[in-house]
Amino acid sequence: MQTYRDFIRDQDRAPAIVAHRGAWHAAPENSMAAIEQAIAAGYEIIEIDIQQSQDGVLFVHHDETLDRMAGKPAIAHTLPMTDLAATRLKDRNGRDGAPLTDQVIQTLETVLTKTRGRAYFDLDVKYPRDLAATAELVAKLDMADLVNVKTVVQTQAAADDLCALEATHGVMVKPMTRFSDGDADFLFGLLEGLAPAMVEIEFDRLDTLANRREAFRRAGIAIWVNTLDSVACGTLTDTAALGDPDAVWGTLIDAGVSIFQTDEPEALSAYLAARRAAA
Repeated sequence: MQTYRDFIRDQDRAPAIVAHRGAWHAAPENSMAAIEQAIAAGYEIIEIDIQQSQDGVLFVHHDETLDRMAGKPAIAHTLPMTDLAATRLKDRNGRDGAPLTDQVIQTLETVLTKTRGRAYFDLDVKYPRDLAATAELVAKLDMADLVNVKTVVQTQAAADDLCALEATHGVMVKPMTRFSDGDADFLFGLLEGLAPAMVEIEFDRLDTLANRREAFRRAGIAIWVNTLDSVACGTLTDTAALGDPDAVWGTLIDAGVSIFQTDEPEALSAYLAARRAAA
């Protein structure tokens, strides 16, 4: 398996699919089963959420509490790992009425060790205080070439902090930034200085992104966009894409996007295959 950086920097590759919290339509989100199903489906990148337990163990879970995914009101990071590891997860994305499954909360170390060399991972560290510990664990497991961590970069200071994290631990970093017409040139300058393999972008208007497509290509920075309904830019959502994929995923590809985080990876995969066949 090639390094994550080499995979992302290959400008001839097909658009990459990021399975948000794994393939959770048939298993609990962030669970080992959802991760294994995402790997089996061939999705190149898997996004998982990282927190640190009361006793200092990094674990995989999104919400502050266990309510949505386990029906418990407890705050997840205040519990020891033994309690978290015994917490059964609700199916799919939880919520009221979802049945409990045999899947339980996993440690980050277990997930990375079991999946080594079979997928790339986007680690969404929920609390910035845990970024360094996450990068340290990745380095200890000798998996810096297969994983990225990320944080918001809108200032030079934030860019410097992210650069230092990569220099210290070797793990690939991904800046997250919001482009608007008024500050896009300044932010692009920050990104050029940081020289990441990719950037996760929100934008005010599609033209703000599309007009800089060639500049990103020349800089060797791949563009990642989320079409998740809850955080998508404007109407460029997964739900809209299910009805008209050309108007969402196709439009974004034409604007220079080559990495998509989605809650509909199966539909996106089918669309990309059809687009390739028609080319």
